[in-house]
Amino acid sequence: MEGVKRALPIVLGYVPVAFAFGVLAVKNGFPPYLAIAMSVFLYAGSGQFVAASLCGAGVGVLSVTASIFVVNLRHLLMSASLAPHLAPLSRLQKFIFGYEMTDETFGVHSTAFQRGWQLSLPTLFVCNHLAHGSWIFGTILGAYCGGLIRDVKPLGLDYALTAMFLALLVPQCRSRLHVAVAAFSMFLCVAFKMLGMTQWNVVLAAVVGACFGVALLRLGQKRDGLRAGAGRHA
Repeated sequence: MEGVKRALPIVLGYVPVAFAFGVLAVKNGFPPYLAIAMSVFLYAGSGQFVAASLCGAGVGVLSVTASIFVVNLRHLLMSASLAPHLAPLSRLQKFIFGYEMTDETFGVHSTAFQRGWQLSLPTLFVCNHLAHGSWIFGTILGAYCGGLIRDVKPLGLDYALTAMFLALLVPQCRSRLHVAVAAFSMFLCVAFKMLGMTQWNVVLAAVVGACFGVALLRLGQKRDGLRAGAGRHA
């Protein structure tokens, strides 16, 4: 049940976003079965939208592959963050977990670990499987029923992913340091985008923002140490 609770907000966000992907993929010349296969085996969210758009524009396979690789580089950071918590898992269990890890499942799991949650395989995999299943279900709806809708933009489906990211971010901002890092990273991401960095802006903003957070944390610890030392001398 804990896994279901974690997955529920993700499911509510995934179905409309995956529906939009199914519509986009078919409109760009993908047969429905191929769009569904992408959601089953690639399961890359924004990477799937990039692939559908680039393939529809006639871009070569190598360029599409490189673009998806760059967009999904953030998974290296997420995996490194969760690795200490997942150490008790076997190699196969880690592989299955990594296969289904997304920004949203990372958000809910990392928040739980930060709050002292004890590792539970049923919770992890129920959440991940339900999230993945909802993504596949939404893609099926979009691929086969999307032709009934000429334009998905008036429905606001394109904002569902952004809203879901915001809902996952807010509970993790539990201190002024978290808020500062989030705001700084957001500013960098937008600035890099405006400078023309169309693929690396998110990854670079995440790395620089994390370094900024570490610098602030160490500065705060140093100040606390100096104050404690001054107090003992007094």
